[in-house]
Amino acid sequence: MSTPTKLATTGPAPGPASASDSASGYRAGRTLPLRVELVRQLKRRRTLAMGAILAVLPFVLVVAFAIGGEPEGPGDRITLMDTATASGANFAAVNLFVSAGFLLVVPVALFCGDTVASEASWSSLRYLLAAPVPRARLLASKLAVGLGLSLAAMVLLPLVALAVGTVAYGWGPLAIPTGGSLAPGTAAQRLVVVVAYIFVSQLVTAGLAFWLSTRTDAPLGAVGGAVGLTIVGNVLDAVTALGHWRDFLPAHWQFAWADAVQPNPEWSGMIQGTAVSVTYALVLFALAFRGFARKDVVS
Repeated sequence: MSTPTKLATTGPAPGPASASDSASGYRAGRTLPLRVELVRQLKRRRTLAMGAILAVLPFVLVVAFAIGGEPEGPGDRITLMDTATASGANFAAVNLFVSAGFLLVVPVALFCGDTVASEASWSSLRYLLAAPVPRARLLASKLAVGLGLSLAAMVLLPLVALAVGTVAYGWGPLAIPTGGSLAPGTAAQRLVVVVAYIFVSQLVTAGLAFWLSTRTDAPLGAVGGAVGLTIVGNVLDAVTALGHWRDFLPAHWQFAWADAVQPNPEWSGMIQGTAVSVTYALVLFALAFRGFARKDVVS
């Protein structure tokens, strides 16, 4: 009578095969390269439309000044708008001033809020993850491209405005409303600082849009939600009854860059605004990565 064969076990039961075992040459870091994602986003019509809007705005303002004459401030008060036609540098600064509060919010919300939600709405998100693209890699690539396009939008506007303003009003120093001026070279450096600060101040909107993009399959909901919450922040900042509580609102510091275009720049407001904006943004980005890592993706 034969004895039953004993099965020998020399270690723990084997688990599911890893990606490196199932696919020779697989490297998670090589999936969804930034170049591929950037090309995909650049070819989209919303990217081209937003770029066209920002590039056309300086021409619209030149025409408006040509039709309406010299800009006038309220009463005897001289504002940055009053110096719009003084030089190309002034015209570029005015374009940033009129667009920083809302127009530049839109591309940030669009590029960061539409990126993941659009894949879900096209039912292509699960196929990207099945490629297999690690979830953290997917979000990192899309966030990097979204922030890069947002920065490009903010650089495009003043560059076009500087070129158009120089042709229309000449190359010269940046006239300061409170008196004095900045040499063209110094003015250009200060405008670079201004653009950098505006980008940092918009990181909160980017964080909101990106977090919402990981929570919904509707791109319009993510973009509109980020823009709406940014507007709510602006409204709350206008409520003077909140007192010092407004210091914790990113909107309270959005125009702190005006201190940089002074003969003696003041940096304290920009430093506080940067700290507030970066803090909110890091929390929102962390929530986006944490929530998406646990999300059941079915789209």
